Amino acid sequence: MGNENHDFMPEMPDQDGPQEGPSWANPNWPPRAPGFDDDLTEALDPTAMKLAVEKAAAKAGKVMDQSAIEQAAGDSIRAMLLIRLYRVRGHLAADLDPLGLSHRDMPADLTLAWHGFEGQEDLEVFVGGNMGFEWVTVRDLYAKLQADYCGKVGLEYMHISDTEERRFLQEKFEGPEDVIQFTQEGKQAILSAVIRGEQFEAFLGKKYVGTKRFGLDGGESMIPALEAVIKYGGSSGVREIIVGMAHRGRLNVLANVMGKPYKVIFHEFQGGSSNPDDVGGSGDVKYHLGTSTDREFDGVKVHMSLVPNPSHLEAVDPVVLGKTRAQQAVRDDLDDHEQVLPVLIHGDAAFAGQGVVWECFGLSGVRGYSTGGCIHFIINNQIGFTTSPQFARSSPYPSDVAKGVQAPILHVNGDDPEAVTFACKLAMEYRQTFKRDIVIDMWCYRRFGHNEGDEPSFTQPLMYKEIRAHPKVSEIYADRLVEQGDIDEAFKGRTVDEFTEYLSGEFEAGKTYKATDADWFSGRWSGLHKPADPETARRNADTAITRKLFDSLGRTLTEVPGNVTIHKTLGRILKAKTDMFDAGEGFDWATAEALAFGSLVTEGFGVRLSGQDSGRGTFSHRHAIWVDQKSEDKYIPLATLPHGKFEVYDSILSEYGVLGFEYGFALADPKTLVMWEAQFGDFANGAQIMIDQFIVSGEVKWLRANGLVLLLPHGYEGQGPEHSSARLERFLQMCANDNIQVCNITEPANYFHVLRRQMLRPFRKPLVIMSPKSLLRHAEAKSPREQFLGDSHFYRILSDRVEVPDEKVRRLVLCSGKVAYDLFEARDKAKEDGGCDDVSIVRIEQLYPFPGNPLAVRLERMTNLEEVVWCQEEPRNNGAWFFVNERIENALTQAGKDGMRPIYAGREEAASPATGYATRHKVQQDALVTIALGLADGGQAKRALKKTVKAEKKV
Repeated sequence: MGNENHDFMPEMPDQDGPQEGPSWANPNWPPRAPGFDDDLTEALDPTAMKLAVEKAAAKAGKVMDQSAIEQAAGDSIRAMLLIRLYRVRGHLAADLDPLGLSHRDMPADLTLAWHGFEGQEDLEVFVGGNMGFEWVTVRDLYAKLQADYCGKVGLEYMHISDTEERRFLQEKFEGPEDVIQFTQEGKQAILSAVIRGEQFEAFLGKKYVGTKRFGLDGGESMIPALEAVIKYGGSSGVREIIVGMAHRGRLNVLANVMGKPYKVIFHEFQGGSSNPDDVGGSGDVKYHLGTSTDREFDGVKVHMSLVPNPSHLEAVDPVVLGKTRAQQAVRDDLDDHEQVLPVLIHGDAAFAGQGVVWECFGLSGVRGYSTGGCIHFIINNQIGFTTSPQFARSSPYPSDVAKGVQAPILHVNGDDPEAVTFACKLAMEYRQTFKRDIVIDMWCYRRFGHNEGDEPSFTQPLMYKEIRAHPKVSEIYADRLVEQGDIDEAFKGRTVDEFTEYLSGEFEAGKTYKATDADWFSGRWSGLHKPADPETARRNADTAITRKLFDSLGRTLTEVPGNVTIHKTLGRILKAKTDMFDAGEGFDWATAEALAFGSLVTEGFGVRLSGQDSGRGTFSHRHAIWVDQKSEDKYIPLATLPHGKFEVYDSILSEYGVLGFEYGFALADPKTLVMWEAQFGDFANGAQIMIDQFIVSGEVKWLRANGLVLLLPHGYEGQGPEHSSARLERFLQMCANDNIQVCNITEPANYFHVLRRQMLRPFRKPLVIMSPKSLLRHAEAKSPREQFLGDSHFYRILSDRVEVPDEKVRRLVLCSGKVAYDLFEARDKAKEDGGCDDVSIVRIEQLYPFPGNPLAVRLERMTNLEEVVWCQEEPRNNGAWFFVNERIENALTQAGKDGMRPIYAGREEAASPATGYATRHKVQQDALVTIALGLADGGQAKRALKKTVKAEKKV
């Protein structure tokens, strides 16, 4: 977004450079092009064709009468249709399956007979420059089409509406350089890479018999192909490649592409760790780990990183894209998208079956999420675990989902490493030229079962009979190179022996290998470190700001430029904000948040907020973007601030993909406050894999810290089950090893401080905030100016709003979040009637790490305490009760109150998190509040609820 003088922006500030949206979204696209190369539509018009033939004949010196011209025009139309059909459907006849089991018959419309040319092979036809010919015999034209579109590489591209993209790909396939050609040195390098891939798998299979490695066996052509991506990428401006992939072939990529030392991999197979002893963490299996390295080709150095992944196959995809986006921002590459390239390696069944793949394609052209195109490489084993393709998808190819964003698709035979390498080279050129996604679908096979201990013949006996008899890729390619004279007979054996000897030396070195360094806090993470123990250190930060900055931000947030016409309701909101800053009182949630964002930007941090409708805010509360009511131009006040960068994006309607993207962004850039906001808290359910596998466990599994913030609207206001609970209990159940922070905050100033604390401490932890709904406008949920200034900071525990002397407290009600205000209201009303004078309400603002020590100190001061109650809105089997119960008891013991245990006050157990009936909700809420305050017992509450249910049924 930049932070130049963005006083008024004619469009949403765009980090991607000028964009008008994808070409297919423009009704005037594609432009009409002269000649017959624009889908050949003009060529199919008889009148236009007769004129073209007449001119071409005259130019070539051909003497033709009108009858001959009409006949030639008809022949040309048939020839043009033949060309068009090969461009559209030629891939269906390409030689793609190494095993020959796919039964791909020649489509009838690709035959000469279908076009009426059978027996007319020597007929000369006019094709107007297509395929490189003006006039050509049917025989030569057919041979050219077969060679270009039905060889070892099949191209799908005619679904692309952009004329220039189609022309680019046509020229690569039909032009004078359409033949796949490599130098003798290049061919030897490709063969050597294939041999390294095969022999590495074979070595592991011999040394670690029966151990899972999810080998690449059968798909080794991917190794030289990925090296081609590095080489040609480097020559076209790429300086960093971020790779994501599942477990199939991962160890091979780690070793032979990423350059991870073989001895380290062998050390891991022997049960060791690749991290120093003092680093800690639980670790992960070998085929989930990541690494980073530098590779150099032709004097150009490219930094490579492989992102760690869980077994959830495609879950790593959006993480890679988010990390790429962050690195592009760091390298100032958001306009050109030239220097940082994402590469995703997929399995065929997962690519077709996992919805997050489409979510990533959906992000590919969206402002704020685009990365300038990703290269997708499918290892098409033609099987998913034990499932054959016809039962694993409803489309001809696993890659068909990519057509939704008009990405070109290169299908290639994995037994031809030159063809696979060519496909990667072409993909690299296309991506760097058009900055769009492209897919390579490498047809190969899986020589063994899903893992090396499986017996695949149980389910695919015919396929595996063919695989057992099928020669290895290196044998096929070496024989071809010998025949061509590019290598001698001994080359392959010599290469195998040399590499195997090298692996043996690395194997011995692996036995004594000991890691001495970890890259946990290097690069952009330099200066950060692991935190102190949460139980022994306060771990807070100086988060207050100066009065001068506070007032300056107030002006930024309330002053409307003269050339912006805002909505009248927004005008009233801004007037209320102005009154807040003038009076120094009544600062609400949205203003506190904006102050946190603005202060961080002013201090040089980045702030990135993403989610569904985050610009305005789901509850029409944030208004980070002001829309001009006359032009719909957008103005973003916080984007005008100097030093840092403020970004706010309304995301696509996705949770899984977008949350993964933001996690990846935060993974790469600890100097940006990265936040993902759910429209309603329980929508995070749609991203549960990202939460489970990355956010809560990534640090201990992979030694990768992350400061991502989740904003999950939570609170019971009678809006039904899907708009009440952010499933607080799930996050608390996953809390361990100081892995995340979970907060349920009740005051705007405390929210301000927790956001600033997230960036100002010298470590990063994911932060989960149960953010409010009704408290956004609650009359009591306001903060005065003083709570943002001076020595104020984030409070893990907030005292009662009404001071109750410690020695007077007999009943202590502990709670978290919005229910506190219901308790305050009921307690204050009871006080008017002479009750609840000895009841204190204390809020636990941070549930994890749980503030046990400061709570024990408070409890110790309450010398006449008789009862401690935990009050929550959620059902007993939800919410925080099962998490806090034991921790409160421990704090009581620590405070010298042995034997005292907390009492539960909340809803009864329930399968659904909340009722959908407003009257029932109110009775339940009133009951749990009165029970918590000691104003009623459980029996009275149940009777009231029963009476309400009967009344509802009667209605």
